[in-house]
Amino acid sequence: MITTYFTAYFLIPKYLFLKKYKLFALYSLYTLILSTYVILLSIFGNFIFLTNLKITNIPLMSRNYVFVLILVYLIVGLVSFVKLLKHSFETSAKNTALENKILEGSLHLKEQELHYLKKQIHPHFLFNTLNTIYGFSLRKSEETPELILKLSNLLDYILYQVQKPKVPLIEEIAHIEEYISLEKIRFQDTLKVSFGTKNIDKNIEVSPMLFIPFVENAFKHGAIIDDYLTVDLQLEIKEEWLLFRSTNSYRGKEEDIASIGLGLQNIQKRLELLYGENYKLKSNATSTEYSVDLTIKL
Repeated sequence: MITTYFTAYFLIPKYLFLKKYKLFALYSLYTLILSTYVILLSIFGNFIFLTNLKITNIPLMSRNYVFVLILVYLIVGLVSFVKLLKHSFETSAKNTALENKILEGSLHLKEQELHYLKKQIHPHFLFNTLNTIYGFSLRKSEETPELILKLSNLLDYILYQVQKPKVPLIEEIAHIEEYISLEKIRFQDTLKVSFGTKNIDKNIEVSPMLFIPFVENAFKHGAIIDDYLTVDLQLEIKEEWLLFRSTNSYRGKEEDIASIGLGLQNIQKRLELLYGENYKLKSNATSTEYSVDLTIKL
């Protein structure tokens, strides 16, 4: 009992669990030597004091020193094994609980960052639209009420739908079309815009406001060349891939390049949080055209 308790409740917790293997081995050797000495003393003491020096009165097994030693350390080993097994289960449970807490914290941080990145999109979008309405109201244009109605629809999407983790792709497409219709009123006869979709599945869902930053940038940084601002948007589902391409007429000014680059960095952060390595984003600029290609694995 002394050997068992000393090994299981002192040596193992103090040295083995703390990975002090050399000290554990050293003190285990000391314990073995000391326990061997005590076993020999107990055998001789039993022989002298309890059997009146008659060897035949000692049970056969009790005379066998090796058997007694094996028996003692069999019990020590069994108790130590139970102790190690219990410690392993406790450690595993603690690690699992800690991993869950870390995962919850990580998910919370990702949600906060996604929320922040979404908020960065909204002010730009609303600012441009309100400026358009303001300009039409100054001219007392008959199209002002229609603009306000379209803005109302867009606000409904932003305030309620954007809070969801995912929305149907067809709703995102409708949102883009609403935005384009606003820009058509704003640019009047100086805009050539096309928006094509192909193989759209109504069951596919995407993160809300996923494509609108690219659409917004096409109008915001696009240049009027030969009397027209040209914007071409294409969205296609091809097997397990979602392909989006935005192209606009463009004049390569340094300030525009810096502004577009900053906007793309924010978009890329959001895409990394949402899709990890399951997306590709690349842009290309020439002297007259700027394009962005986004590929997402569904």
